[in-house]
Parts: sequence; C-alpha cells; structure tokens
Amino acid sequence: MSLDKATVRNIAFLARIDVPDEELAPLAGELSAILGFIEQLREVDTTGVEPMASVAEMGLFQRADVVADGAVPAKVLANAPDAAEGFFLVPKVVE
Repeated sequence: MSLDKATVRNIAFLARIDVPDEELAPLAGELSAILGFIEQLREVDTTGVEPMASVAEMGLFQRADVVADGAVPAKVLANAPDAAEGFFLVPKVVE
C-alpha cells in the first residue's frame, strides 16, 4: 500500500501531530514501508495457532516460603564498614 502526502497530512491531523510539509514525503515512504510489512505478515498461515497475550511465557518462578535467618552472618558483616561481635557498628547520630 502506498500513501501520498495528502493521506499522511490527514493522518497527522487526526493524530494531532504537527508535521511540516517538507517531512510529509519521507514520512509517507516510511509509513508505506510499515504497511507493506503488515501486508506481508497477513500472508502467514496462522491456522491452529492460539492467540497470546504476550510473547513470553507468563508463569513466575515460586520458591517455598521458608523462614530462615540466612545462616551467613560472616558474609553479611564482611560488607559492613565497621562491625564487632556479630553486629554492625554505626556512628552516634543523636547527642
């Protein structure tokens, strides 16, 4: 399908987009190429293919909800700027 400048001007008007006259011809070419690709997709045989809401599988991984203390206090405290006896040390902020 080939679009002319008048059709592109009308589409821009309906979309409430201000397109300068010098950009109508290149935009008509781009929109025509997009419509050509859509026409090409229409030729694909999709019988037996169910419609999808997404191209990615929608299942989420779920792990068991188990309460744990982490069992890695040494690794956690290794990132602390200052630690002693298994606790974070922070500077005093209240006088």
